[in-house]
Amino acid sequence: MESINRIELQGYVGTVRANTVGEKQVVNFSVATEFLYKGKDGAGVSETTWHNVVAWSSRDMPDLSGIVKGVPVKVIGRMKCNKYTASDGTEKQFYEVAASKINILTDN
Repeated sequence: MESINRIELQGYVGTVRANTVGEKQVVNFSVATEFLYKGKDGAGVSETTWHNVVAWSSRDMPDLSGIVKGVPVKVIGRMKCNKYTASDGTEKQFYEVAASKINILTDN
């Protein structure tokens, strides 16, 4: 059986945090996606989900400084689970998308 861990997101950038690690730039940002459906009463319902994304600068990535709040993006990557120990000694975990490709879209 083949294992697949691939995720594609298209939405709008929320918060952005950029850092430099050695020679590389890393950007952590959130992306809001929206799912529209009709509720029981027939009225439209909008469900927004926020996704955490991490992107490292590379030749396959666009200029990461273009990732700013409100910009529409398409992200392709894999889901990744990170674990850490909190200050109170408890183990915590969180999920994020490790981006392998990002397209900064025009809002047409």
